[in-house]
Amino acid sequence: MIKLFSLKQQKKDEESAGGNRSGSGGKKASAAQLRIQKDINELNLPKTCEINFPDDDDLLNFRLIISPDEGFYKGGKFVFSFKVGQGYPHDPPKVKCETMVYHPNIDLEGNVCLNILREDWKPVLTINSIIYGLQYLFLEPNPEDPLNKEAAEVLQTNRRLFEQNVHRSLRGGYVGATYFERGLFVFFIGGVGGLLWAGSQRGGA
Repeated sequence: MIKLFSLKQQKKDEESAGGNRSGSGGKKASAAQLRIQKDINELNLPKTCEINFPDDDDLLNFRLIISPDEGFYKGGKFVFSFKVGQGYPHDPPKVKCETMVYHPNIDLEGNVCLNILREDWKPVLTINSIIYGLQYLFLEPNPEDPLNKEAAEVLQTNRRLFEQNVHRSLRGGYVGATYFERGLFVFFIGGVGGLLWAGSQRGGA
């Protein structure tokens, strides 16, 4: 967390020192950049979540890593990409799951079914709101609003089989005709050199 706030303070100091830098050829931050900077400053991550910025100077593109510690998906690591457009916060970020996962609300292409990323988005919502929403999907998958209809049907009719299918997908192997790469305790190594912030102290390398 020290790195996070020191980085933000440095940016604020630079802005203060530069004053109206845009008047001398500097580039003024957009409304989306100012808002995302505020969201990042106010992040209150759960202990199961980390954020990775591959480019420290680009706050509009980052990755979220969720490592559930309970429920069907306990022990897995799931990576989501966030792309924040210039319409933010009036438009929600584009969020995709980069980890192939057997889940009723995430399809095999990584599309995510989360209401606040669609019709229920409001400008008062924040990145923190989305993170908690995504985390909740792993604690309580919702078969009533599925993207993966096959997984939703199994969850509704046979929870034990659903749990077995999730564990099989995390270990690596076939669930039906679909092959899943091993996703159990696999650490995300993309964006080496980017800053990493966690809700709790980060574990091993």
